[in-house]
Amino acid sequence: MTLEQLKSRHSALLAARYSGTRSVSYDGKTVNYGSDAELAAAIGDIERRIAKLERGARRVLRPFAVKDL
Repeated sequence: MTLEQLKSRHSALLAARYSGTRSVSYDGKTVNYGSDAELAAAIGDIERRIAKLERGARRVLRPFAVKDL
């Protein structure tokens, strides 16, 4: 899933949560959430995925050694 798709789904989820509905439609599909907690969990998952894609592969591992004296 691309970053733009994730952002559009994120905005759809936020709009549904703020309007008080538990149904979200995107890409011709409708998803019904049972509770606000499920909707909040879906928003959190999308936000983590967006953050991961925006960070990219910036992680650099540098080995080091400690000498006992």
